[in-house]
Amino acid sequence: MVFPYMEAVVGFMILMYFFETYLDLRQHAALKLPKLPKTLEGVISQEKFEKSRGYSLDKSHFHFVHEFVTILMDSAILLFRILPWFWKKSGNFLVLVGLDAENEILHTLSFLAGVMLWSQLTDLPFSLYSTFVIEARHGFNKQTIWLFFRDMIKGMILAIVLGPPIVSAIIIIVQKGGPYLAIYLWAFMFVLSLVMMTLYPVLIAPLFNKFTPLPEGELREKIEKLASSLKFPLKKLFVVDGSTRSSHSNAYMYGFFKNKRIVLYDTLIQQCKNDEEIVAVIAHELGHWKLNHTMYSFIAVQVLTLLQFGGYTLVRNSTDLFRSFGFDTQPVLIGLIIFQHTVIPIQHLVSFGLNLVSRSFEFQADAFAKKLGYASALRAGLVKLQVINQYLLPTMIRN
Repeated sequence: MVFPYMEAVVGFMILMYFFETYLDLRQHAALKLPKLPKTLEGVISQEKFEKSRGYSLDKSHFHFVHEFVTILMDSAILLFRILPWFWKKSGNFLVLVGLDAENEILHTLSFLAGVMLWSQLTDLPFSLYSTFVIEARHGFNKQTIWLFFRDMIKGMILAIVLGPPIVSAIIIIVQKGGPYLAIYLWAFMFVLSLVMMTLYPVLIAPLFNKFTPLPEGELREKIEKLASSLKFPLKKLFVVDGSTRSSHSNAYMYGFFKNKRIVLYDTLIQQCKNDEEIVAVIAHELGHWKLNHTMYSFIAVQVLTLLQFGGYTLVRNSTDLFRSFGFDTQPVLIGLIIFQHTVIPIQHLVSFGLNLVSRSFEFQADAFAKKLGYASALRAGLVKLQVINQYLLPTMIRN
């Protein structure tokens, strides 16, 4: 008897949906409590708490609808065998335009083009509602409808430019990889990740945002002094125009070896009038670097990637697995998609473990900033940012 792989995957997806919905309902119930928690008394006013609660409730309602529609669509796609049907239709399209449907690379690219178009169309109503209704209602959205669609079109163009060579390389590696296939795939993805981490901030991110050097002044001097004291090889310090899209704020760093850069959102500078608070936030981020959190996370991702490719090599020739999902052929991309579905239970466990590690890293970075003498400034800055950005204060405090 052939194991019902597809039915098992759908069953687990639905089971996880109910479990996560149960957890979300518990969070939603906490958000509905109108009284200011004792731990927040004297920290924020009842009025600001109500604003935060309203924003969180709106996002929670939206989340329930989005997740419900998502599980319905994902389950239907698998149960009604939409993927094999679409694979055949993408081959028919190639024949219609005079191309060779037997060429797996062309067939895969045709399939992915259709999937990308479908994903954009089905996700568009949710993105529009989230941005121009929920975010706008609470004063966070700053982008115009033109900017929204311009970003979407740029993203699609990037996918069209970057996708084909990457997909082609993966297919060729699988077809010719032999017994060391997993290692070759991992090596390719490892190099690709390094290239993308190098090129993204330099070539891709500027397509969507404007990066300008942080002006000379007291704030720049304090950040450079902090970086120097930690021997952080800071080469450039930028301000990004995040305010063109949202009033939410952030800060991050990137770069390899001796070429590190720090980026501040202009909204962060606007919201934290006290320079010490901004420097304290940077101290927290530098704590991740000093404590090697970024390196540990990168290594963990590489190990998991290698294990995933190793698992894929064990099942990529399983006729029963492909037939369970409705395929009578075994294309490389379809094999990868099916394998990702079959390891969903393991992915949930791994994701849970990584979240625990991530939370631990955040506490360690806070402790690092505190050790540098930024405890009061970090507390004041984070509270201010939480209040201004209305980041789920009721949920965080009560849990």
